[in-house]
Amino acid sequence: MKILICEDHKIVRDGLKQILHQLDEVSQIEEAGNGNEALILLHKGNFDTLLLDISLPDRNGLEVLQVVKEKWPSTNVLMLSMHPQEQYALRALKLGASGYLTKDTASEELLVAVKKVSEGGKYISQALAENLAFHISDDKNQQKHEKLSAREFEIMIRLADGKSLQDTANELFISNKTVSTYRSRIMEKMEFNKNTELTRYCIENKLI
Repeated sequence: MKILICEDHKIVRDGLKQILHQLDEVSQIEEAGNGNEALILLHKGNFDTLLLDISLPDRNGLEVLQVVKEKWPSTNVLMLSMHPQEQYALRALKLGASGYLTKDTASEELLVAVKKVSEGGKYISQALAENLAFHISDDKNQQKHEKLSAREFEIMIRLADGKSLQDTANELFISNKTVSTYRSRIMEKMEFNKNTELTRYCIENKLI
């Protein structure tokens, strides 16, 4: 089993490696401190499993997930996050992630999840399974941000985090005008008029 860890904090990467080495199947563990480093390593070699943090310094983990599933669809991706499962997990699974764990997960559960995901299976916690059933059974419970496309969601997070239109455009390699168009769509779908409303919503729903 070849594993790639993408996480910006070295102390967390070291801890994950120590836990993962308990698996006899693990033959190689590489690490990346940001999304671009992870994509470079994936381009250079084949990895069975990618442990991917959602909050990265250079790009959103969900964006990295999309690229990985487009270019290396056979790589199984297990998302790691400090965010509550109900806020990001559904979106990550829809984008092709094989599982989702919060960083307060016990090491035993992490090992079970990695093993299952590396074999091509899916892993979600009991709490997330209940949440999925809740969403499926009642569409009225859908939150406003769940109406957004992956790109709209990504731009919303940047704007809510205080990024300007220009900064967002530069980071995503798109034009200022394109970001402005996305912002208009986001505001319409979210039924907001100001960025401050967007920020308040994201904070209240633990998206930032």
